[in-house]
Amino acid sequence: VQLQASGGGLVQAGGSLRLSCAASGRTFSNYATGWFRQAPGKAREFVGGVRWSDGSTSYADSAKGRFTIARDSAKKTVFLQMNSLKPEDTAVYYCAAGPRLTVRSASYDYWGQGTLVTVSS
Repeated sequence: VQLQASGGGLVQAGGSLRLSCAASGRTFSNYATGWFRQAPGKAREFVGGVRWSDGSTSYADSAKGRFTIARDSAKKTVFLQMNSLKPEDTAVYYCAAGPRLTVRSASYDYWGQGTLVTVSS
């Protein structure tokens, strides 16, 4: 499985961005895609994710109410819609795929290259 994350950029506080994570190669219908982020000097943290089997989602508290994750099965793509962005959302965002939707980054087998999101105040 290869993952390609895209859609990052510079946005003002309160703005929106939509990140994409396109999967290619062999994919698994029972896998999950998680979104993580890592800010400078901080540990990588779980943002949210989606199960490919039924589209169910899970979010970190910091993302609830502002971020939405959805999948397009036909295009093998997962989207992270981020609204009401805050400066503290600034980070490199990564997508990852693995057999379970979990907050533990070590449980994911495949990772995309990351895309930088910068939110200015």
